[in-house]
Amino acid sequence: MEFERPTTLLETRTHYCPGCGHGIVHRLVAEVIDELGIRERTIGTAPVGCAVLLYDYFNCDIIECAHGRPPAVATGLKRVLPDRIVFTYQGDGDLAAIGTSETIHTANRGENITAIFVNNAVYGMTGGQMAPTTLLGQSTTTSPDGRGLNHEGPPLKVCELLASLDGVTYLERVAVSTAKDTIKARKAIRKAFVNQIEGKGYSLVEVLSMCPTDWKLSPQQGVDFVNHQMKKVFPLGVYKDRS
Repeated sequence: MEFERPTTLLETRTHYCPGCGHGIVHRLVAEVIDELGIRERTIGTAPVGCAVLLYDYFNCDIIECAHGRPPAVATGLKRVLPDRIVFTYQGDGDLAAIGTSETIHTANRGENITAIFVNNAVYGMTGGQMAPTTLLGQSTTTSPDGRGLNHEGPPLKVCELLASLDGVTYLERVAVSTAKDTIKARKAIRKAFVNQIEGKGYSLVEVLSMCPTDWKLSPQQGVDFVNHQMKKVFPLGVYKDRS
């Protein structure tokens, strides 16, 4: 089988580190947009974080947002242009730290948008600081002795948190650390976009992703960290499906 670059994915040199999962997630999103034939009416919202240069990779409209504000921007876009397909693409710092309020209230209102949440358990762009999703005991530049239960508290679990909100239609946690996981991730992302096309409301796909540079690991060790550490704390699966 011959694989081709999706039309929605621009042919450009990546700025992502070796072993990073963002490139995989970019391709999955682009493939789904192509498959559904929605590129000309799709608008993405870019975060502050490693994916801040989203507009360099996607051949569709992308709006750069203030840190944590993609859900608010996406809400405005979708309400003013309801015929557009609007998605947010956010990391754990953007979505689950400075953007926690926007995330929760956008989900609770049941806004008809699609959220792609890349969870790599660390602040990647700014140098590997502890993030809301950093694992207990995980060493970062701001928690060199490991995240502690009594001081920093346990990691925030976004899917579990949002599952209690009545406005949420679909939540699934996936990964891109194995071929099998990546196939499932593509299906979840497709479902989240189809839900929006069909007007079913708010959908979020959380993607466990590798960050070997800030984890101070090799690319292969980064894959192992997702498979053997992150999946224990953030179990994969569907957390809500009202579609």
